[in-house]
This record gives sequence, structure tokens and C-alpha cells, in this order.
Amino acid sequence: MSDASTLRRIVEYLRPYSVWVGVALVSVLATSFLGPLIPKLVQVTIDQEIVAGDVEGIRRMIVLLIGVLAAESVLSFVNAYLTQWIGQQAIYDLRTRVYRHIQRQSLRFFDGQPIGRLITRATSDVESLSQVLSAGLVTILGDAFKIFFIAWFMFSLNWQLALVTISVMPIMLYATFWFKRKVRDAYRDTRAQVARLNAFMQEHVSGMRIVQLFGREGEEMRRFEAVNDDHREAHLRTIFYFALFWPAIDLVSSIALGLVIWYGGLSAMTSTLTVGVLIAFIQYARQFFEPMRNLSDQFNTLQSAMAGAERIFDLLDTDASILEASEPRALGTVRGRIAFRNVWFSYDPEARVGDDGAEWVLKDVSFEVKPGQSLAIVGATGAGKTTIISLLLRFYDIQGGDILLDGVSIRDVRLRELRDQIGLVLQDVFLFSGTIGENITLGLPGIGTDACERAVDAIGARPFVGRLPGGLDHEVRERGALLSHGQRQLVSFARALVHDPRILVLDEATSSVDTETEEVIQRALERLMEGRTTVAIAHRLSTVQHADQILVLHHGQIRERGSHQELLRQDGLYRRLYELQYSEQAA
Repeated sequence: MSDASTLRRIVEYLRPYSVWVGVALVSVLATSFLGPLIPKLVQVTIDQEIVAGDVEGIRRMIVLLIGVLAAESVLSFVNAYLTQWIGQQAIYDLRTRVYRHIQRQSLRFFDGQPIGRLITRATSDVESLSQVLSAGLVTILGDAFKIFFIAWFMFSLNWQLALVTISVMPIMLYATFWFKRKVRDAYRDTRAQVARLNAFMQEHVSGMRIVQLFGREGEEMRRFEAVNDDHREAHLRTIFYFALFWPAIDLVSSIALGLVIWYGGLSAMTSTLTVGVLIAFIQYARQFFEPMRNLSDQFNTLQSAMAGAERIFDLLDTDASILEASEPRALGTVRGRIAFRNVWFSYDPEARVGDDGAEWVLKDVSFEVKPGQSLAIVGATGAGKTTIISLLLRFYDIQGGDILLDGVSIRDVRLRELRDQIGLVLQDVFLFSGTIGENITLGLPGIGTDACERAVDAIGARPFVGRLPGGLDHEVRERGALLSHGQRQLVSFARALVHDPRILVLDEATSSVDTETEEVIQRALERLMEGRTTVAIAHRLSTVQHADQILVLHHGQIRERGSHQELLRQDGLYRRLYELQYSEQAA
């Protein structure tokens, strides 16, 4: 992406506030004119009023100078506040768009994206645009106007001395373009190292239990030091170029001031230049290089912002979201009939049916669950059990075949409507910071405290919730760290049930709870599964013996199907799994 196209995309976020941007530009233009006007007024005061000894004229000029300074101060305040307000509004819009874009992506997108990198995009990379959108672009225009007005005043006073003043411009331009080439690459590397550092921190803080369990502190510390060292070196490279550039700019501006004093002083001594003009030019020489310094500073900020913007727009241009149907079909009253028809699926998005080299997770899978029936899916780890659940919820799109709900392809149904009909309980339960009640309702409207209480009672979680300080109002720490795994699963179960779904999906829902808690959940399930279609995945075959239909998956294919007793009589994979589990329990 070129710098020009990146800059255009950045400016697009100012378009909704174009009226206020216009007001800010007018304010900046006025401020840019009033600043260079002051040396001109000083020159007039010296050469006309002081030399002539006109006391009244001096008073008028002093009042005029005070008025110009006051107006410049007021406009500077208006400009500073307005540009910051515009910029923060634009940053809010951009950050909202980035987060909304991330939310829209399918799970396939997150499979290949480190979480820390996404956090960097939505936080520090967006924040790197703050200065540009807040004041950068408007300030750049303001400084450009100021340079124009200063040059205009200088040439109107004395064109020879004006040429002397700007004679050092080629040196400054060369230094600026050299700095641009160097600092752009340095900023890109710095942004990349920040993302890498954030990703490392996020992953290892989340996995701190494993790090400490296996005594990996020393090794992980060495890896962190390596990542941190790369970040430090990248940042020091940018500091080096700044440390070299600013003294160079100061030296150039000092040379220009010296030339003005030398040439102007000689001209004043020969009476070809008035004292007022010389004093004005000394002020203009200082003023002229101040916006030049500001432009260089804003340019540096722009370079950092461009590096961040490239990464943000690269994220926004990467769309792995699930495509909604252009004319979605309404499900109406859902009965709960589920049908898989010759489903092929691979986590490789480039895989195509008929490609023998593809790694297929599901191969030509077909089955049907009638409304109100219960389906259990068993098999070894990696057989594709959880994948079936993910496809039913359309977290991924299949490469071949079709999945139907009440005879309607789920590709033709709105995602929100599809997922509203399915209550999901996962093995790895995620709880958000907030209360127990908020984790059950997830803030959805129309679900009150009474519904939460009924869901808690229905799953037999009242003894556990009742012991918590505040009950449903008990505050849950991040990820529910202070609750046991079984307690978190009970909250997740209540979360699924409170929405009264037509389909219940249980992915290893009782695999990490003790026998007593499992019995509580099983008793609740017997009541709650009535009238609902249920799909359950389990390693414990004791939890699926009463299912209407059991599928045995092996290497992505259905090898056996039937009831518990039918599968035992087949003397196949299911019977071997059953005997293996019960022999382990007996031992």
C-alpha cells in the first residue's frame, strides 16, 4: 500500500466531521496569519512611530499588538480544543470499526492470528493515529500556511534579505528526506516488535500455570529477554535518527539566523536597511524555522502513524467472516430436525472435494437427528467430534455437502437466527468479568433475574450459587479463576438454558466434574432434554448410554451408528471403547 493511498484512507475518517474540520482550518489559517503579522507591526512601530517620535502612534501600535496577541491566543485555544475533539471522534470510530471487524471474523481467522497481535492492532496501532487525526493533519496545513505568510512578509520587506534567510533550505530538505527514508523503516520495525512483545506477554501470562508447573520460568525468561531486546534495539534505532536529526535542524536554523544578522547588519550600517526591518527579519528567521521544525516533528508522527495504519488497514482488508445469504430464509418455529448430507470439511480453506492431498477432518459424513431426539457422538481424540458442533453452529463453512435445520440449509439462514436456536456448553468454559447473573444472561435484553433463578434451580446449581456472597450478584474474576471447573460448567449450563433453545449442544459438558456434580447435571438433563433436540459429545460412555442414536467417528468418518445396546451387539469400535473404559474403571 502506497503512502498516498494510506493517507487517503486515514483522512476518510475525518469526513463525517468535515464541517468542524473546515472551522478548524479557518481558525488555523487566521492563527497562521496573526503570528507573522507581529514582526511586521514591530517594524512599522520602530521605523515610523519611534523614529518620528509619535507617542500617540506608539500607543496605537501597542494596543494593536496586544489585540493581535489576544486574538492569536483565543484562536490557538479554539484550534487546539477543536482539533483534539475531531481527532478523538475519528479515533473512536476507527477503534470501533476495528473491534467490530474482529468480532465478525470466523474462527478460522482466529486460528491463524495471535491474540496479542490483534490487541496491538486495536489499541497501540490505533493510538498511533491519534496525534495525526487529532492535530497532525490540521497542524501540518497550519504550519504550511505560516511558512507562506512569513515568506510573503519577508519578501515584501526586503527580497535580498529574504533570499539570504531561505538560502539554507536545500540543506534542510536534504536532511528531512534522508530522515524520512531511515525513520520509516525504523518505525515499521518498532511496530512489528511491539506486536510481537504483546503477543508473547498475552500467551505466557495466560499460560503461566503451565510455565510454573513444568519449571519453565528460566527458559521463558530467556525467550522474553530476546523478544524484549529486539524491541529495545528497534526503538533505539528510531531514537538514534531523532538524536541526529534535531541537532541538524537546530544547526541549519542557527546558520540562517547568523546570515541574517551578518548581511542585515552590514546593510543597516550602510543605511540601505532600516533597524526596524533588521529586527523584523531576526524575528522572521526564528519564526520561519519554527514551523519547519514543527513540520519535521509532525512528519515523524506521520511516519509512526503510517506504519500503524498499514497494519490496521491490512487487518481491515483481511476478511475471513462467514458470508451471510443475500436473501436469507426465515426459520419460523424451529422444531429441531438436524441433517448432515455428505459433509466434507478441512481446516485448510484451500481444500476442495476430490483433492486427495487435503487433510480432511470430516469425510462424506451423513446423519439425521429428528426433533426431540438425542444424538451422542463418540470416538478417539481427533476423530472430528467437536468439528461437527462447530459446523452446526457455522463457525466454519464446509467444503462439500450441506447441513440442514428443519430442511433449510444453514447457509441460507441468518447467523444470529441460527445461533439463537442453539444452546452450547463447552468443556473449556469462559467466564467474563462481572457477576454470576451477567455471565448467565450475557447482558441480553428480556432475560430478567427470575429467568436466571429458574435456570439455576433447573440445573441443580442452587447450593453452589447460594453459598456465594451475593448469590447471582457475586462478582466473578477474569475467566472465573476463583471458581472450580465444575462450578464454571454449571454457570455455562445455566447460560445455555436461560435462552430456552430448541437445540442443546453439549461438548464434553461433564468431563471435568466430579461424580456428584455429574449426577446433578444428568438429572437436570433428563428434564431439560424433553422436547429438545440434543447433540452430546462425550468421552465417558456412561453419559451417552440413553441417547436415541450414537455415532462412532473414526478418522473423520462414521464407522458405526445405533443405540447403546445395538452398538454393543455389533462387536466393533464402540464395544472396544466401552470395554476399555470399564476395564480401566475396574482396575
